[in-house]
Amino acid sequence: MMQGIETPVPPGNHTFSCIDGHTCGNPVRLVTGGAPFLHGATMSEKRQDFLQHHDWIRRSLMFEPRGHAVMSGSILYPPTRADCDIAVLFIEVSGCLPMCGHGTIGTVTMALENGLARPEVEGELRLDVPAGRVVAQYERNGEHIDSVRIRNVASYLALTDVAVDLPGIGPLRVDIAYGGNFYAIVEPQPGYGGLETISADDVLRFSPELRRRLNAVVEVVHPEDPTIRGVSHVMWTGRPRDPRAHGRNAVFYGDRAVDRSPCGTGTSARMAQLVGRGRLAVGQDFVHESIIGTLFDGRVETAATLGGRDAIIPSIAGWARTHGINTIFVRERDPLRAGFLV
Repeated sequence: MMQGIETPVPPGNHTFSCIDGHTCGNPVRLVTGGAPFLHGATMSEKRQDFLQHHDWIRRSLMFEPRGHAVMSGSILYPPTRADCDIAVLFIEVSGCLPMCGHGTIGTVTMALENGLARPEVEGELRLDVPAGRVVAQYERNGEHIDSVRIRNVASYLALTDVAVDLPGIGPLRVDIAYGGNFYAIVEPQPGYGGLETISADDVLRFSPELRRRLNAVVEVVHPEDPTIRGVSHVMWTGRPRDPRAHGRNAVFYGDRAVDRSPCGTGTSARMAQLVGRGRLAVGQDFVHESIIGTLFDGRVETAATLGGRDAIIPSIAGWARTHGINTIFVRERDPLRAGFLV
């Protein structure tokens, strides 16, 4: 699970232009100016270059005092492949991600509403991301984008019933699934009665240790891109409250972050897990509820294979809103220019 290195802030003063918004409650900071040139023939290679040489930008913009423990963002680049309109690099407190679902919905919304992306075909924006090719279909309402449905990368159930003993809860069995990132999915079982039985503070308390213990006993690696590896996110599941929803979840990421949205790559991983378990089928919908009650409309679009493994192509629909334009300074005289998390 590559999280970058402690790249120092280069000498001098740095300015970043950003559009700030959120997708169903989770923040998205779209960097529109000040981004570095990246080396690499693919977005996966460019992600590695960013992690090795420019990760200070992520830390300065996502960490305090310019960000916070739940901060998430993206940077636009020219595409590296002919079948895409634009490329996206995802940055957040937990690292430079291969894919981010809520970030994609927010990025597409803000980019289109502000004229930063011009699709070849109206209603569809084709995205080159480190995890592969993602297609976003959007509904335009005058100058606004009302909703975005992303057709995500191939997702699959990697491991089932991984046993781990978690202090404070006891023995657990969790599945690990991939939806653009690797997720440990915790379903109700003895010792864990479901999301409705724990608090957000409990999610923050239990998740880091669960993630650490899982990564100590299993190693998950993307079958086609070995730079994507390790459990990075933990999903706690439970019964929905909204009558439209089929399930409710809280996703932990970073050091102290709980996703306020239903989580796009998490919903993809959840659908892949349910299909792998025989509890969801191709063509079926899966409406996912977040910890704050917002919804993503998921769907299992088709069956697929990924490195010889059974997989699915999922899609997720949601909405985003812009709430500000932000010019951020990273000044040499600021002793906290590199950012910090408490």
